[in-house]
Amino acid sequence: MSILRPLPERLRPAQLEYFVGQAHLRARLGNLLKAQRLPSLLFFGPPGCGKSTIALLLANAHSDKVLRLSAPEAGLQSLRRALVNVEVLVLDEIHRFSKAQQDFFLPAVESGDITLLATTTENPSFSVTRQLLSRLHVLRLRPLTVEELKELLSRGLGELGITLEQEAQEMLAMLAHGDASTLFNLLEYIVR
Repeated sequence: MSILRPLPERLRPAQLEYFVGQAHLRARLGNLLKAQRLPSLLFFGPPGCGKSTIALLLANAHSDKVLRLSAPEAGLQSLRRALVNVEVLVLDEIHRFSKAQQDFFLPAVESGDITLLATTTENPSFSVTRQLLSRLHVLRLRPLTVEELKELLSRGLGELGITLEQEAQEMLAMLAHGDASTLFNLLEYIVR
């Protein structure tokens, strides 16, 4: 791993057992990892709670033909070309697509030609078309707890090879407001 990669990316777990948080989904995620066929899913929750990480864990466990995109960077023409030979699409921020753009996925998801693993921070009842939403299983994620953030902070400290007093660790975990990305970015900022 490159030291130049941001800390949140360097610490992204490659296996579910190293994932922290979302205890209410743990059994469901374990079943999805073992499933013969992965259904199309929509991960809904606040920033930094693990939506993209879970999507990537599931995608990589089911296929080696995975494409990850962020909706703001993907136009439909380039998306059509990029989806050739892709089995699983991890699409961050699907709420950024217009309703017409979201409808682009309907035939491929319906036929099973592609498994869509989409993420959103916006309420899917308002930000995702009803037609597409009816073809996705929605998993709601929660903000991380202070204890979960402290566990992640411990990993970050180990990665950076530094120590912090308990009081400072507690403060960082509280300042992150349930967001692991914010936590790691704060940690990187204070050690610079």
